[in-house]
Amino acid sequence: MKTVVHLLRHGEVNNPQGILYGRSDGYHLTPRGVEMAERVAETLGTRDVTLIRTSPLERTRETADPTARALGLEIETDERVIESSNVFEGQPFGQGDRILRKPRYWKYLWNPFKPSWGEPYRQVVDRMMAAVHDARRDAEGHEALIVSHQLPIWITRLHVENRSFLHDPRRRQCTLCSLTSLEFEGQDLVRLTYSEPAGDLIPLKDRRSPFSTGGAPEENTPA
Repeated sequence: MKTVVHLLRHGEVNNPQGILYGRSDGYHLTPRGVEMAERVAETLGTRDVTLIRTSPLERTRETADPTARALGLEIETDERVIESSNVFEGQPFGQGDRILRKPRYWKYLWNPFKPSWGEPYRQVVDRMMAAVHDARRDAEGHEALIVSHQLPIWITRLHVENRSFLHDPRRRQCTLCSLTSLEFEGQDLVRLTYSEPAGDLIPLKDRRSPFSTGGAPEENTPA
């Protein structure tokens, strides 16, 4: 029996100061972010999605809203798919900032594998995969949508593809409102695909990945 669990990154957020907002409340989608979410609804609105879950943060629920309306579904909250914790939360991380050069923060940067500045990657994978498998079970034979955040989705993909957690954040293939879709046959994960329904709406400055597919799906079979 085939089941698909889509991991959707939220849309563009209003953050003019360039703050690393992390798990902070009060950050909402921009008008373009809403347009991105509506583009996702156009993509998923004709699919067999029977379940929608989001992190507790406003930006994920706002991203899920158009799809929920299109499908007539209620949005459920799952604490396990929240953004990763980070000691730099609330700090400006614009290009002109030199926060990582300040000696008082160096104690947090000694271990990129853990990472020492935030939630361990293994912990992220454990909670995300638990949420994925619960969604797979609850939507068995259909499709489920989980709206989360870039780092948890990317670390989950690295886990699924048996790749090292050590990576360059600028090279994450997880653009705004992108879909990382996990296909199961029964309980077995057999395929991962990636697509960007709102790829043409992503500002150049936010298109961090040199591997961007521009809307075309990329497919990989888990190792």
